[in-house]
Amino acid sequence: MTSRIFEFTLWLEPESRDLLEWSNALYEAGADDSSPGEHCGEPYVSFHREAESFEAAVRSAYRDVQSAGGRVVRCEIDQEEMAAW
Repeated sequence: MTSRIFEFTLWLEPESRDLLEWSNALYEAGADDSSPGEHCGEPYVSFHREAESFEAAVRSAYRDVQSAGGRVVRCEIDQEEMAAW
C-alpha cells in the first residue's frame, strides 16, 4: 500500500501550558508534522501526517499527543480533504 499525506485536526482538553511549551512537547514526542493552536480557548493540533491510511495517521498522531501529555477530545477533517480520498 502506498503512503500519502492526511490532513486533520485533533482537538484537546484545555490545559495550562502556553503554545511554545506545547509545541516543544509535541516536537519531542515525534510530532514534527504538527501545528498546535487555540481557538476560543480550545487547544488543537493540526497534522499533515504521512501514513498508509487515514486510520493509521490518526492513531499515530493520537499517540504522539498522548506522549506529549495532551488528551484528545475529537478529530476533525475538512470536507475538501475527505472528498480527495
